[in-house]
Amino acid sequence: MDWSSDIPVILLAVVCGAIIGIERQFRHKPAGLRTNIMICLGAAVFTLISERMASESHDSITRIAAQIVTGVGFLGAGAVIQDRGGIHGLTTAATIWLVASIGMACGARLYYLAAITTVLALVVLVGLGHLERYLDRREEKQRKDH
Repeated sequence: MDWSSDIPVILLAVVCGAIIGIERQFRHKPAGLRTNIMICLGAAVFTLISERMASESHDSITRIAAQIVTGVGFLGAGAVIQDRGGIHGLTTAATIWLVASIGMACGARLYYLAAITTVLALVVLVGLGHLERYLDRREEKQRKDH
């Protein structure tokens, strides 16, 4: 088996994880650059391993994929914090979950899916972040006016 075909897979996973991780790092979130890269890369590698194991043993390729989703769910749950002021970290948890799916797409060699999802995630994190802040300011102003 030619393992050199895995190099573009893992490099794309690193790039996609880094793109999202830079945005998270810039916003000083707990899961930043390195964390997002590692999650994306790990999911890609586990997907590659799953593919190899299934092809050699005629076993289900979906078993490891299902465990990636479960394991990353636990990782994301650790990012959620509840205190008197509300719940914090939901976007971080959702980003962790999404980055794992991007890594799985890389590992499955679904490059366009990984790239498009990365771009859309960045649009959501950056673009909708501006919209959220605008709406929060507007709501705060309305409360003060009443």
